[in-house]
Amino acid sequence: MEITRALAAIPALEVIGPTTGEITTVAYNSAEVTPGACFVAIRGKWRDGHAYIAEALAQGARMIVGIDPAPADWPADRLYVRVADSRRELGALAAALAGRPSERMAVVGVTGTDGKTTTTNLIDAILEAGGIRCGLMSTVDFKAGGARIQNNSRFTTLEAPEVQALLAQMADTGAQCAVLETTSSGLALHRVYGVSYDVAVVTNITSEHLELHGTKEAYWRAKAMLCEAIDPQASKPISPHPPKACVLNADDSSYTYLRDFCQAPILSYAMEAPADVRAERVELRADGSRFDVRLPDGSVFTVETPLVASYNVANCLAAISVGYLFGVPATRITQALATFPGVSGRMERIEMGQPFSVVVDYAHTADSLEKVLRVLRPLTRGRLIVVFGSAGDRDRVKRPVMGAVAARLADFAIITDEDPREEDAASILREIAAGAENAGAREGEQFLCIVGRREGIGAAFARARDGDTVLLAGKGHEQSIIIGKEKLPWDDRRAAREALTALGYTGTGSATLA
Repeated sequence: MEITRALAAIPALEVIGPTTGEITTVAYNSAEVTPGACFVAIRGKWRDGHAYIAEALAQGARMIVGIDPAPADWPADRLYVRVADSRRELGALAAALAGRPSERMAVVGVTGTDGKTTTTNLIDAILEAGGIRCGLMSTVDFKAGGARIQNNSRFTTLEAPEVQALLAQMADTGAQCAVLETTSSGLALHRVYGVSYDVAVVTNITSEHLELHGTKEAYWRAKAMLCEAIDPQASKPISPHPPKACVLNADDSSYTYLRDFCQAPILSYAMEAPADVRAERVELRADGSRFDVRLPDGSVFTVETPLVASYNVANCLAAISVGYLFGVPATRITQALATFPGVSGRMERIEMGQPFSVVVDYAHTADSLEKVLRVLRPLTRGRLIVVFGSAGDRDRVKRPVMGAVAARLADFAIITDEDPREEDAASILREIAAGAENAGAREGEQFLCIVGRREGIGAAFARARDGDTVLLAGKGHEQSIIIGKEKLPWDDRRAAREALTALGYTGTGSATLA
C-alpha cells in the first residue's frame, strides 16, 4: 500500500519524515515486523508498544504510528505519524491494507454476554440453507471458503490485522456474508474498527469483563457500539444491497437501553414480550425444542430443533430474525434448525458407559452457569454436581456470584481452576467459596475447593452415583489452560474421558445437547 494511501486512512496529528514509498504489512508486535512494515505502537495494560519502536526500526519498519511525540533522535529516512488513538488507527490501517474486504460482503455482527457463539453458528446455518455463502468468526472456529479452522487463540475477536486478513480470505473465496461474533473488548479496543457492519444482533447483556471495562455501565456501553456501527445510509458496491438493522432481544433488560443507540431500524425478537419475531407454543424437551415462529408479516411456521432450553429458543429467534432480513424462506430456516449439529463444548455429553451423566459446557458467567444448571436439574434423577472456577486476571466481581449460584442450584460443587493465569489459584477459589458460604453452603458438605482442574474433575467423578449429573463448566471447547504465563494443553472432554477410563469405564462417544 502506498504510504500516501495509508496516511489518507488515518487522522494524523503530526507527520515527520518521508511520505513516499510503500508499506508491506501492518504490525502491532515488534517481533512480527518485517522490512517495509508499518509498526503501530499500542499502549496496553501490561506493555507499552512505544518502548519497542527502536526494535521495530532495527527490523526494517518504514513507518511508525504512535500516540507519543516522535523520539528526539528520529532517523531522517523513516516516517513517524502521531495520532490520538493508535488502537483505532491500527484498525483503519489494517482495513485499508487488506482492501476493505467488509465492503465486498454483507456483515452480521453478534454480541451479548451469553449465546454469541451458538447464535453466530445458527445464523451461518440459516443463511447457507438460503443459498447465501458465508464466512464466520467465532470463539470456537473460523470459516472461509467452506473450510473451518479451529480458533486456538483464546480470543473471540482477534486484533484488527487478523480480523481484516480473515475477512479478506472470506471475500476472496466467494463469501457473500461474514458472520462475526463480536465481543465487548473487540469493540472497546477497536479490534473491529474498519469493519463495515450491516446487521447488529444482541443476545443479552448481564455483566462480564469488568477487569477491562471497569464498570457494568462501561461494559453495556461497549456492547452498544455494535448497534451504533449500523449506518442505514451507508451502501456497498454489491448486489443485492444487504439489509440494515439492529436485531434486539425484547425479553432482555438491555432492549430499552440499546434502542437509543440504534440509527438503523430495529427488528425485535422475544418469547414473552411483544416483538416483531415471536416464539409461540414453546415445548421444551430433554431431546430438543419445538415452537411456532410468528414473523412481522403475520406468517407462522413451526420449528423443531435438537437444541434444548429456553435460552436456545431465544438464540434461534435471533438467527431466524437475520434469516428473515435476508429473505431466507421459512422452509429453509426450518430445515437448517432441524439439522443444526450444535456447537463444540456447548452442553456436550461425554458417554463412556458410566452410570451418571457428564456434560461439558462453556458457561463461565454467573448468568450462563445458572441457566445451564436450571436446564440440567429436571433432566437429573439423582444429584447435580458442578465443577467450575473463574479466570485469573479477569473480572473478580463475578467470582462470589458464581459461588452463590452453584450453592443455590447444585447439590454439590467442586470449585477448581479455570485459567488461574498469574493469580494465586487458591485465592481465586476462596473468593468463589465466599459467595457459596454467604448463600448458606458449607465447605466439605456442599462444596470443596480443589486446586488443579484434573484433580477437581476426578473428585467429582469419584462422588458421582447412578442417576447423577456432573457438569464441567467454564472451559467448553477450549484447548488450553493458562497457569502463570504458560498456555498448557487442555481439553475438558479429553480430561473427562481419561478420568472415566481411570474409573474403569471404556465406552466412547459424545453428543451435543445445545
